[in-house]
Amino acid sequence: MAVSVSAPILSLCFHQSDEQSSRLGYLQPKGFISGRNSRSSIGFGAEKVRKSRVSVPICRAVPLLLFKDLDADDFRHPLDKQNTLLLRAIPGLNEFGKALLGSMTEQIMLLENIGTSVLVSKNQLSDLHGLLVEAAEILNIEAPDLYVRQSPVPNAYTLAISGKKPFIVVHTSLIELLTRQELQAVLAHELGHLKCDHGVWLTFANILTLGAYTVPALGQMIARTLEEQMLRWLRSAELTCDRAALLVAQDPKVVVSVLMKLAGGCPSMADQLNVDAFLEQARSYDKASSSPMGWYIRNAQTSQLSHPLPVLRAREIDEWSRSLEYRSLLKRANRISTLENV
Repeated sequence: MAVSVSAPILSLCFHQSDEQSSRLGYLQPKGFISGRNSRSSIGFGAEKVRKSRVSVPICRAVPLLLFKDLDADDFRHPLDKQNTLLLRAIPGLNEFGKALLGSMTEQIMLLENIGTSVLVSKNQLSDLHGLLVEAAEILNIEAPDLYVRQSPVPNAYTLAISGKKPFIVVHTSLIELLTRQELQAVLAHELGHLKCDHGVWLTFANILTLGAYTVPALGQMIARTLEEQMLRWLRSAELTCDRAALLVAQDPKVVVSVLMKLAGGCPSMADQLNVDAFLEQARSYDKASSSPMGWYIRNAQTSQLSHPLPVLRAREIDEWSRSLEYRSLLKRANRISTLENV
């Protein structure tokens, strides 16, 4: 999996077709982000895309870095660490989840994707395959299967069942919305879920919550508690995976641009979007919600979300890109000389 060489600048061309918790809108804790489902997902809202697009090469003349010995805890967000420990403390969570996830569930999801999507490979959508392989190499993880599904809703998600090969699904409208570098950042985000074993936790948690609601009274009380804990964990897990996206993109503006398009992007206005202005917007959100009333409203708005607000995610990744932790990871990395099929 590793490519361990030192090399000159690599030019890659793609074709364009507690305080911290409160800042993120978390109520900390008495017990433990737009879209809620059984998938680990990044969702984007966009207008209907144009029928014709011009293919323009995007060249990246920067030294790509490979994180040969990268461990998930090297980039895991502190809130992810904290909430994962709380989740593991729930008695019987793993055992109950494994009992719910049998071979039939796995077979249903597999057949659904084979029957309704296009499997990406060296011989099928090879450019997209190259982006995935390169991102997996950088993060030191085996590349999962990748499917492209026709959908007007820009989205990407990861599904994983313990002991089975996971897969990523990307919607066609998301491919149209993003540049190739941004699309690779999304793939890296999804790979981050796999690197950190988020996928199985996500599936377990959603099935557990749905199952508990079928039990009257006590079951509903348990479900509400699980849901609060799981949503809190899900939001923190997304922050970790945004860091994985940065480790692959190696440019914070690429990741912030993805989040900006999540908030309000569409292909026809992509060239007018301004990353710096969006980061300033994030800072203004912090200021507007710094009062006691603002803090209360922000928590009320975010407590039932599966993902942190885009402005908060942008602020977080911008700050981490300037941190000693991130710079230390870059110093440990090796340069990539070449990768095939990119």
